[in-house]
Parts: sequence; structure tokens; C-alpha cells
Amino acid sequence: MLRYLLLTLLFSVTLLNAGKLTIEADRFTADEKKGLTVFIGHVMAKMESDEINASKIMVYTDRQHNPEKIIATGDVSFFIETETGDTYAGRAQKAILKPMEKAYHFFTDVHLTQLNQYKEINGDEVYVNTLKGTALAKGADKKPVIMVFDIADKNETR
Repeated sequence: MLRYLLLTLLFSVTLLNAGKLTIEADRFTADEKKGLTVFIGHVMAKMESDEINASKIMVYTDRQHNPEKIIATGDVSFFIETETGDTYAGRAQKAILKPMEKAYHFFTDVHLTQLNQYKEINGDEVYVNTLKGTALAKGADKKPVIMVFDIADKNETR
């Protein structure tokens, strides 16, 4: 509890026509010349309805200080919504977000559930583009991608 009270920082950046990216963490460091800001400890990032939680988030910015790439590592959990209204929740060990493309790339022990379609994807690499409503998954070394569909009884309503 004390570490939450010691240092909670709030970092907001306005994105071009994409709303706000708000990041909350125990601490952060920034290097303006490199265009890199690193957030460490209980990190929560929100952009519109999307949310990513992780142990560490690195934000890479362009010369105008707009986020180009966000890398989240360490017990990553997430909730994302596509432009077509699909909603996903899940976890992974690493996530890469490209905010302007609204594209997410998840790595290592990925568990993703498409909430509104009753689908579950387990794999080692999963890519979701929320603008296009597309997804791609790959398995690990000798492990296949597993996708589970929940097939409703024809008399059941959802």
C-alpha cells in the first residue's frame, strides 16, 4: 500500500485525432533527445476505451512528442475494443502497441478472449488491428494455436 502512496505519477499525451493516452505508474524516467519515456511499477495505460496494465511501459515518441510505439512488459493484462465493436480481454508477457495504427501485438503465453463473440485464443504471438478488425495468431515451438468457439444451443438466447 505504501508504494502506491509514495509516488504515483500521471502522464498524459494528446494523440492526433485519437483522444488521450493517459499513463499512471509508481515512477517514470524520460529522455527527450531519445524520445523515450519509461514507466515502472503498477503501470496502467488508457487510450479511449482500451487499457493495458504492466510492470513496465516504454513510450517512444516522434519529434513532435506524439507516441509512435508503446512496449509493455511484465504480466501484461489488457482490454481493447475494435472500431467494429469487438471487445477483447486477456494477458501476455509483452505487448507492442502502435497508437496511430491502433494495432496490438502480444507475445509469450498469450491468452485472449473475444468477449462479444465468445471466442478464446491461446498462443505465443497474437496480433490484433482494431481499425481493421483483424487478428492473427501463432503457436509456440511445438505448441499449436488453440481457438475455442462457444457454440450456443439453437434454443439458447444470447
